[in-house]
Amino acid sequence: MSIRPFSAHVSQEAVDDLRVRLERVRWPGALDGASWEDGTSLNFIKMLADYWTHTFDWRAQEARLNCLPQAMATIGGTEIHFVHQRSANPSALPLILTHGWPGSFIEMERILPLLTDPEAHGGNVADAFHVVVPSLPGFGFSPAPAAVGVSSKQIAQQWRSLMVELGYPVFAAQGGDIGAGVSMWLARQFPRSVLGIHLN
Repeated sequence: MSIRPFSAHVSQEAVDDLRVRLERVRWPGALDGASWEDGTSLNFIKMLADYWTHTFDWRAQEARLNCLPQAMATIGGTEIHFVHQRSANPSALPLILTHGWPGSFIEMERILPLLTDPEAHGGNVADAFHVVVPSLPGFGFSPAPAAVGVSSKQIAQQWRSLMVELGYPVFAAQGGDIGAGVSMWLARQFPRSVLGIHLN
């Protein structure tokens, strides 16, 4: 397995292309543009598209994301993006957090300092974690699978390989939605590695 540092960078061409496509949307009609009764409110979607076109600053978000310790791992020919935030407490418990659909690793950004440095947030240093947050294949910065049939069970196998490579042969897992399935498969397949799981 190879692991290398990662920084997010989306080409300006891709950012400009998205802006042009948002500006050229052909909006459908709606009986009531404000209603959510038959799906997403058309007015809301127009407002969101306007925000993405004229207000959202991708470069600022990219800079924020690049403050996180990110890396890419090649696991059995598959590229997996992940965040790896170590605690200052050397005896911290390793923990892998798996997002769901349609989420991403960014869901975990705010809780990283709480988990890795609980003492700074009114908690006990003994409750610290070394945290690993992978991006599911095809989500965030992890490329889509090259073949059909990638399952939660297979992803769990990749996650265990990643944790072992990072020096964590024993760890805990948390996940929601698809991440819950991955976490359950981690526990089922590797009971000697997984101390416990939390699901939502």
